[in-house]
Amino acid sequence: MTVSFSLTADQEQLKRQARSFAREQLRPLMTAVGQSADPLQRALLLRPVMEQAVQAGFLKSLIPVPFGGLASSGVDAAIFIEELASESPDFVISMAGPLIALAPVYEVGTPEQIARFVAPFLTDHGAPVAAMAYSEPGGSANFDAEAPAEGVRTRAVLDGDEWVINGSKAWASHLGGWDGEGPDLMTIVCRTDKGVSLIVAEREQLRGHIDVDEYYDLPGLRGCLTTRVTLRDVRVPKDHLLGDEGDGVRLTRNAFQASGASIGTFSVAAMRQAFDIALRFAHGEKRGGLVPVIEHQAVADILADAKGKIEAVRLLSWSALDAVFSGRPGAPELALHAKIFGSETGVEVINALIKAVGVTAYDGNFPMLRHLMDVLAYPIIEGGNVGVRRRQLQAMMSDPAYEPLAASGLA
Repeated sequence: MTVSFSLTADQEQLKRQARSFAREQLRPLMTAVGQSADPLQRALLLRPVMEQAVQAGFLKSLIPVPFGGLASSGVDAAIFIEELASESPDFVISMAGPLIALAPVYEVGTPEQIARFVAPFLTDHGAPVAAMAYSEPGGSANFDAEAPAEGVRTRAVLDGDEWVINGSKAWASHLGGWDGEGPDLMTIVCRTDKGVSLIVAEREQLRGHIDVDEYYDLPGLRGCLTTRVTLRDVRVPKDHLLGDEGDGVRLTRNAFQASGASIGTFSVAAMRQAFDIALRFAHGEKRGGLVPVIEHQAVADILADAKGKIEAVRLLSWSALDAVFSGRPGAPELALHAKIFGSETGVEVINALIKAVGVTAYDGNFPMLRHLMDVLAYPIIEGGNVGVRRRQLQAMMSDPAYEPLAASGLA
């Protein structure tokens, strides 16, 4: 494998295209989102902008090339995500549902399933959305528990040639779709007679059988359409089961590799913006002194430490996403490190930058707080670091066959 840290000509073009869209479309979008108090209404502001993104081919950039999309490498995905998330992580999360929901389709889907379920997201019009219905209101850290009274409580019962699904799901963006009638595609983590399984439901099967019980009013990521829903007798064809019954635990964990690795990139986007705010503040403010605060060693040290950590998380996330997209053996471990180290470093760095700015950063009109509110979500979404991700690392390292150098390819 050739290692290069220089962007190719195509990657430079991707960066410019994504940055231009982010500044022209997402920056004013987030201003409008910030002015809306209603969680549903502000989330709906994203739809027309998403239609423009779909028309520009950005949704296809989240679908791997072998399945008809434009995503050719993990580094390409990281560049694309960082540029858009720097202006609106809300928007990227809303658009990126297929990144998780389709992952098990790519892994074990039949040719017929792949053709059917991927097709809605290869379009160049509209604003199709997908959701991985994983989390449940009572918590899902123990979703893999074997006892029916524990773990996943959403049930799928076979009735002739159809699965009948009942249960409650929460937290995933667009569980209710744009209009409360469901997303274009929902991959449902549920319990069947043979254990945890994955079944795909399409909008036509969800319509009339899904209730939106609550629209979450989030302190950060305020443009995300995040809900708690109830599935009522959702009837899905028998052949919408992905893989085998009881294989849902493995497939679910694998599905969250790419999204986990991408959290490192989301954290980079937030840190990058916060660093820029703090740096400009340090150059432009004397705070009653004789020189700009950048000339004080304490402030300069905070900025220097922050910048080094941003660069470290960026490279880790590039490596993790590249490993996931290319299927390298080290992908599961690298994705976990990008999620855990990236998200917790993001909180640490932005909190330090707030201290460098001082009390001005605590003003609700100062832009730093928005990035702090966003980054606070990253350790607890896409599988919480404490309840899920660190436990996965523990299991990995507890294996007597664990080789510490394997993830880096140096074993």
